[in-house]
Amino acid sequence: MTIKKSERSEVDLSRNIAGWVFVSPVLIILGIFLVVPVLMALWVSFSNWTGRGSPFSSDISWIGFSNYRAVLTDEELANRDFGISIRNNAYYVLFVVPLQTVFSLMLAMFVNQRILRARGFFRTAFYFPSVTSSVAITVLWLFLFSFTGPVNKVLSWFGATGPNWFQDPRGVLHILFESVGLRTPPKPLISSSFLGLPAWDWLAGPSVAMLAFILMAVFTTSGTFMLLFIAALQAIGNETDEAGMMDGANTWQRFRFITVPMLKPTVFTVVTLGLIGCWQVFDQIYTGTQGGPAKTTLTPAYLSFNSAFNNQKWGQGAAIAFILFLIIVFFTLLQRIWLGDRDEVKERRQRRHQQRAKRKTMKTLTRNPGDNIRAVEK
Repeated sequence: MTIKKSERSEVDLSRNIAGWVFVSPVLIILGIFLVVPVLMALWVSFSNWTGRGSPFSSDISWIGFSNYRAVLTDEELANRDFGISIRNNAYYVLFVVPLQTVFSLMLAMFVNQRILRARGFFRTAFYFPSVTSSVAITVLWLFLFSFTGPVNKVLSWFGATGPNWFQDPRGVLHILFESVGLRTPPKPLISSSFLGLPAWDWLAGPSVAMLAFILMAVFTTSGTFMLLFIAALQAIGNETDEAGMMDGANTWQRFRFITVPMLKPTVFTVVTLGLIGCWQVFDQIYTGTQGGPAKTTLTPAYLSFNSAFNNQKWGQGAAIAFILFLIIVFFTLLQRIWLGDRDEVKERRQRRHQQRAKRKTMKTLTRNPGDNIRAVEK
């Protein structure tokens, strides 16, 4: 029994209506608590709202890109603070993302070994910091890395004097430059500037205080990404590794030429989540140093909060938030191009090209039945 086209369209329409009815509560909640606030913040970034009253009142006026210019181009404190926050966060991302990716993969390889006993215990132990409150971890880190804390105590056993971690504003690269005798910055690095900072300050590297936050980020996030790598390694299976072993590949060769290429989608996911999380770092800074010492742990997320809630510059705070959003989108797309599966993209293009050619051939044969008959006879 065949179903008429009108009856089929009615069935599809009823299914679509039922689907929209079921998802409508979630869409309404997301619209009220996500889409509407984002649009309000976007309007605030283009207005002179002072935080009092409604941002849509008649007293609030459109000022265009003034808030964005104050942050990006005007040679004022807002521009310099934004440049400092971008520098700090860029070094944070540069160190944390590779370290947490490599460290989480190492943990996954260790826990995934068949000869390892109590694998469940190690998985729980490595994952536990990821589910612990970031505020609690930050308070613990402040104690561990205090000047008289356990970390400096352990360093003293090896004859080293640990720094005053969360009070030392010196950049790590500047410390290395001074150790090799470069104490006076070259004039070209002082004369040129970007976002209110001379090039010499951009080359400072993460401060000693930010270095402690980098270690904390690797410690707290590697457990989560370890689970992603464990799932990927178990999906690969032991048979693939054993096949490489039968072909005479050693441990490193199997890891380099078999395991790592098959983990590429997982690496892409881990790097993407790492980039997004690192550019949004806020609670550790708020709980730990509030951007100090000397603004060397200031991040764009904390600067946005500080500009809006503490300095009552709501437009600039919203502008910083949207600039940060664009930065995250840019780096996500960039690493997608770099780490994305370009071979898969090429295969999809070739597949679409073949499908177009096949459809074109079928249309040609349909228009000329005689050619179709001759093709069949051949």
